[in-house]
Amino acid sequence: MGTLTMKFGGASVGTTTALSQVLSIIIHESKRWDKVLIVASALEGVTDMLLEAAQLAQLSNQRGYRRIVATLRTRHMALIEQLPLGNTERTTLQADVDRLLFDMLDQCQMVANNLNDELSPKVSDSIVAVGERLSARIIAALLRQNDLRGIAVDGTDILMTDDVHGNAMPDLQLTATRVNDILLPMLNRDIIPVVTGYIGATVNGATTTLGRGGTDYTASVLSALIEADELWIWTDVDGMMSSDPREIPEAHVIKELNYNEVAELAYFGAKILHSRMIVPLQERSLPLRIKNVFKPQETGTRVSHDEQDTPPSIKAVTSIQGLALSRAVSGSTAGIVKMVGNTLFKTLGMRSEVMISSQSSNSSFLCLVIPTSIGIDGVDRLQHAIQEKMSEYPEKMPWDIQTISIVTAIGNKLNHSPAIMGKVLEQLQNIEVYGLAMGPSNCSISVAISTEDTHRALESIHQLTIKSG
Repeated sequence: MGTLTMKFGGASVGTTTALSQVLSIIIHESKRWDKVLIVASALEGVTDMLLEAAQLAQLSNQRGYRRIVATLRTRHMALIEQLPLGNTERTTLQADVDRLLFDMLDQCQMVANNLNDELSPKVSDSIVAVGERLSARIIAALLRQNDLRGIAVDGTDILMTDDVHGNAMPDLQLTATRVNDILLPMLNRDIIPVVTGYIGATVNGATTTLGRGGTDYTASVLSALIEADELWIWTDVDGMMSSDPREIPEAHVIKELNYNEVAELAYFGAKILHSRMIVPLQERSLPLRIKNVFKPQETGTRVSHDEQDTPPSIKAVTSIQGLALSRAVSGSTAGIVKMVGNTLFKTLGMRSEVMISSQSSNSSFLCLVIPTSIGIDGVDRLQHAIQEKMSEYPEKMPWDIQTISIVTAIGNKLNHSPAIMGKVLEQLQNIEVYGLAMGPSNCSISVAISTEDTHRALESIHQLTIKSG
């Protein structure tokens, strides 16, 4: 039946119950498909713990990072003890866990012994990579115990990237060579490779990471390069939702989306998918499905090319943090855009993207999207870094900066229906709108508003969403 790639997220590999589901899904699909490739995330919450350990090491807090390593060991060992494994598989797996965590502890110790002003992203990448390495080995051991030829494959041996640590970009040409040399021979021999998501390596062998949610990106790139027939993303929700159900209890599953719509959803705050993962799939017309690991019988959300005969409609609404820069002067914004871009890249290893830019006779306004991949404290760190940089040139940088929310209505063919934009604005009565933009893909309408108004805006715009099938 062809080739299937399945990516399993942290919530789907974090417990014995979830891993039992993962195992049954892989067993079932391996009988239906000729070849199966697995891409694994770290256990839920592990990456955050590893990042914290790296930061504690940078502060020379030995007790702190040793405590985290001990907690990680206890959690993984307890999971292994509860899994239906034979003595040989269990013993080998436990030895792997100890070796990987010992190496990570050694890296933390080196950081603590060589204090710098800031934690190097290169060192941080090397430390956090252990999470996926642990989970991939656990899944592969489970497969072997059940007569499937599972082999854990380190992403650093397959996924070649640039050297932007913390937010690396895959080099498709170099990665294709590794895929042809390593992955395809395994698949052709009925082996199920379990590849670590999120991590890759430079040509010099330095470990890199792809940013938050980067396991999706790994799965997307590898699916494209092995010419898979489909990619399935397994998570703990029923599919892509019309809004975050934690914010909007009435949110519902969207049965069908096109590539542009799902890319906008990911870019503007839907945390299920990595925003950069869509392009490799779209270029090869490779269908994507998002499914609930605990409800494998449900169809979830299917992503493919646009349906030509569907009328314009709003399908979802999202929110994401942004930074707004304003000044009571009109004129060129090139200087501030360059400064913000350089500061963002230096601070977080990312490029800035101005989403809204507007000017009047006596004022200027810029709005920047802050990707969810920067982490929990990323916005505060960035705002502080920009303010520090602006303080060096007070005469040239008379800009006020504040954190805002960007609320985005997402649907299809919105450029064909100006009335829909009118309806979106009607839903924002008594909410101050700083800026408004329609995305160039013609499937998003975004408004920049105060963070205090976020929930009210989401709730109001969500009333315009339609339920499909």
